[in-house]
Amino acid sequence: MARVFVYGTLKQGQPNYGHMLNTAKGIAKFQGRGRTVERYPLVIAGKYNIPYMLNMPGTGHRVAGEIYAVDEQMLQFLDEFEGCPDMYQRTAMSIEVLEWEGKSGRSVMECFVYNTSTYPPEWVNLPYLDNYDSSGKHGLSYVLRERR
Repeated sequence: MARVFVYGTLKQGQPNYGHMLNTAKGIAKFQGRGRTVERYPLVIAGKYNIPYMLNMPGTGHRVAGEIYAVDEQMLQFLDEFEGCPDMYQRTAMSIEVLEWEGKSGRSVMECFVYNTSTYPPEWVNLPYLDNYDSSGKHGLSYVLRERR
């Protein structure tokens, strides 16, 4: 099993969370909540209002998200879903654990994260978030793939 940190539409309560529950795509077991150790820009960009974590460590905020243990089948699905390696790149990142299987406590672990180094330069000027919510006050609701 690999550990994956999700910060966008795959989190609980977000538009693509159903994929994490779909055992036909593999196994994804929620383990806890955390945030990036380093700061990163998390932006909502493009005509479909997609959340992107830009691979610019040291800029932006410590990004909040969820940690999952996933099997190889789910990892392959996530690579395809995230357009890896063209749209997003899967990289290992240090994540500070804030809650682990219902218990609070702090530690740091390595997780795979889908972030991007392949983005238009103007995205650097978009507002930076620390916690993504598709229906947040930003007013930029995510557009599901089937509605594009």
